[in-house]
Amino acid sequence: MSTPYPFTAIVGQDDLRLGLLLNAVSPAVGGVLVRGEKGTAKSTAVRALAALMPEVPVVPGCRFSCDPGSPDPACPDGPHAEAAGVSRAARTVELPVGASEDRLVGALDIERALSEGVKAFEPGLLADAHRGILYVDEVNLLHDHLVDLLLDAAAMGASYVEREGVSVRHAARFLLVGTMNPEEGELRPQLLDRFGLTVEVSASRDTDERVEVVRRRLAYDDDPGGFAARWAEEEGALRERIAAARVLLPRVVLGDGVLRQIAATCAAFEVDGMRADIVMARTATALAAWAGREEVTADDVRQAALLALPHRRRRNPFDAPGLDEDKLDQTLDEAGPREDGSDDDDPDPGPDGGGDGGGGGGVPPQADGDRTPPSASQSDDTPSPAPESAPDAPGRPAGGEQQPVAAAEPFRTKMLSVPGLGEGAAGRRSRARTEHGRTTGAVRPQGALTKLHLAATVHAAAPHQRARGRVGRGLVVRRDDLRQATREGREGNLVLFVVDASGSMAARQRMSAVKGAVLSLLLDAYQRRDKVGLVTFRGKEAEVALPPTSSVDAAAARLESLPTGGRTPLAAGLLKAHDVLRVERLRDPSRRPLLVVVTDGRATGGPEPVALAARAGRLHRSEGTASVVVDCESGYVRLGLAGELAGELGGTAVTLDELRAESIAGLVKDVTAAGRAA
Repeated sequence: MSTPYPFTAIVGQDDLRLGLLLNAVSPAVGGVLVRGEKGTAKSTAVRALAALMPEVPVVPGCRFSCDPGSPDPACPDGPHAEAAGVSRAARTVELPVGASEDRLVGALDIERALSEGVKAFEPGLLADAHRGILYVDEVNLLHDHLVDLLLDAAAMGASYVEREGVSVRHAARFLLVGTMNPEEGELRPQLLDRFGLTVEVSASRDTDERVEVVRRRLAYDDDPGGFAARWAEEEGALRERIAAARVLLPRVVLGDGVLRQIAATCAAFEVDGMRADIVMARTATALAAWAGREEVTADDVRQAALLALPHRRRRNPFDAPGLDEDKLDQTLDEAGPREDGSDDDDPDPGPDGGGDGGGGGGVPPQADGDRTPPSASQSDDTPSPAPESAPDAPGRPAGGEQQPVAAAEPFRTKMLSVPGLGEGAAGRRSRARTEHGRTTGAVRPQGALTKLHLAATVHAAAPHQRARGRVGRGLVVRRDDLRQATREGREGNLVLFVVDASGSMAARQRMSAVKGAVLSLLLDAYQRRDKVGLVTFRGKEAEVALPPTSSVDAAAARLESLPTGGRTPLAAGLLKAHDVLRVERLRDPSRRPLLVVVTDGRATGGPEPVALAARAGRLHRSEGTASVVVDCESGYVRLGLAGELAGELGGTAVTLDELRAESIAGLVKDVTAAGRAA
């Protein structure tokens, strides 16, 4: 077994360490979600935490880690007779992103359940993690239905497996830790709320600290055992401190004054529901126990708010997580004075025994990519449209580039879907064959049976009962009789935006409306679990502003900073989009694309630009790509070029003025029909 990197050897990352340690002291806090860029010791810290957890006594031979002092009466391996328990180290169980539902919750032997009435149950990862740590790396990439099962088990402390009337329940209490890189997509707000705490991590910009990180990592890689031995004393001291805080925790007093501050803080920041209040109370209590105190102070409440509230403030994917600390301080002051037992000169020590800086809990400075949702108020109230073709007009940057304009307020769109029946990743957009949804038929299972079609199974077994010597009421079922249910649900798609950023689109009012429309569709894509990509074209070429990703807030940030100006290489934009889709079809052939072209249809620059754009459009059409053209042409005289482009693409065109009335979403259903008719 490999030697884990010592927890106390981690450099910096005070918030990360504190969040993990508070959950080690009080698992009732509800786990921690670690958000941050790659290479910031997220996984290293989680794996190192297991070595600090106290050993757990278990019933010998129990696959569900029952406590010998109070065994689970519903344990599938029970009932357990009184016997001396054995101690083992706390486990860290990792849930892979590609895990199946059966691997997570366990699987029933349906054949034995039907023919013998026996609950033959193979435990899953939730059983393995009972009384330990369940670690989900890249939790934002986990399928939604698995995240729902995971968080339900964490909230109830039990896992339920039900298949065709056969039910198994077992205890599943664990410290839940998830890590994620926001660049790869966000979790839904409902799922974010289920994590007790969230911490933001980022790589240090301090040269000396970075040098120390590299020095320690190289020393560990050269000699893991020797490196761990050098940190054994610090590890032992931290382990003892966790154990002492656990003993002290039941004696910590949460006074009415601080409880009122907790309630006032949650109300002031308008968090939904009451979970935030409860998590803050448990976190503040754990902070007091960690500091060796028996009374919660206002400082504990402040620290708890910085850990428990930032992720509950998000209302849509364009919101940057965070908390206004000035508002927090004002709310705490107004809700009541500090408790008498607090001491401003003796701040709460951090996880490594250091003073004020150890606990942290604040949100690091926002990265350049973070942003707040754009609003109509941000745009110029008196826009002055620029000429559509004056690349080097006075007052502009060289090359005709103009400064980015703010987007108009996003609005709700109608359902946008790709016609036909797909087989892509689970989502909420287009019809598809999925493992979850309404039952549409039955087939012979390929591999392990996961969704039994009971009626089809009985129908297949019924003709053979006499030949199999059936006696009594039981049904004789063989493996060949089993039928897998086929289901129809919804899939996520790849929505690729191709945005014209040329001089003909540069009028501020028009570009603001265009960006608002695209942001609206990005929000819709987030809600429906799509991947999104962004291609822009201007000047002499097109570029992939954002490769296909699940992070719609990254797409929104790129769109917000999009400059305009120059000629209109429309063909280059369509060909670049074709290249992107070609690569994505190789990477993920089951995910169907939708092309959204935002342009006025003009094509300039190079020989025969209009004819070349038409040929590029027909290339997409020949491959059956569903498409919509958003016509951004304005003025009394309209050339109708965007409509002609839609015809070449085999898609549908909609004017910019129609976006708010009906939106382009409702028109996508006609894309394939329009293409076939043409």
